[in-house]
Amino acid sequence: MRLVFAGTPEPALPSFEALLASRHDVVAVLTRPDAPAGRGRALRPSPVRERAEAAGLEVLTPVHPRNDTFQERLRQIAPDCCPVVAYGALVPQAVLDIPEHGWVNLHFSLLPAWRGAAPVQHAVLAGDEVTGATTFRLEAGLDTGPVFGVTTEDVRSTDTSGDLLARLAVAGAGLLVATLDALEDGSVQAVSQPTDGVSLAPKITVDDARVDWTAPALRVDRLVRACTPAPGAWTTLRGKRVKLGPVTVTDQALAPGELRDGLVGTATTAVRLGGVRPEGRSSMAADDWLRGLRLSPGESFS
Repeated sequence: MRLVFAGTPEPALPSFEALLASRHDVVAVLTRPDAPAGRGRALRPSPVRERAEAAGLEVLTPVHPRNDTFQERLRQIAPDCCPVVAYGALVPQAVLDIPEHGWVNLHFSLLPAWRGAAPVQHAVLAGDEVTGATTFRLEAGLDTGPVFGVTTEDVRSTDTSGDLLARLAVAGAGLLVATLDALEDGSVQAVSQPTDGVSLAPKITVDDARVDWTAPALRVDRLVRACTPAPGAWTTLRGKRVKLGPVTVTDQALAPGELRDGLVGTATTAVRLGGVRPEGRSSMAADDWLRGLRLSPGESFS
């Protein structure tokens, strides 16, 4: 099949690479426009755009898929199917109708669980023991389309969202290629999602990532891992923000937020700090940071 691949961030790359190596013909790429990045906030192309240009492919970067010029160009390209992995914008129905086999989305959850922008983060935050990836036909609703196939993945007790997403991106790439193969062969039919078990996974904001030390240790642990690497869990000490890397739950007791010997109290047992990134400084081991603080007895995170 002639494909136009739609994707933007690094987790889309395993699928893009798998499609380039498949029996299908990737003829163009749709990705988000260049965006500010880094401390200097200079415009940078998406990881998918960089890889597509290295492969010599045409790259389409409309501000929104509603753009008439983009739609006309897509009709001219005449793809048989548009596989999608984390493209980052809603596709209108007029564009969904262009390819004969529609748009096939790879989503990093077991739909209908965790529909939305942050399925992996919410799976970690909720303490799910198993998650996975799903291929489905894209439609106007939010991740509501009929399902072609799934693959499952265990969630490990130490997984950050970055760890889990990296594994799902690789496993999902194989699922996406297999789905497109089956579509071309006529050996797969999409099945409607069940109405039970629907859950939503909205974007986790910086405000959402602030640690509440009056929560149980298990909740704190899950929040920090869910927000690693982005947006980064954080707290404050002496009026300044401190970003936190993954913590370890202990059996010791401290008052909520109290700092002592690398431990921080919660509503249940204390957690041991791992890495930290104090405001305006680089990441470092928590023990090294704490040695330079000269904490007063009973001093706490707020």
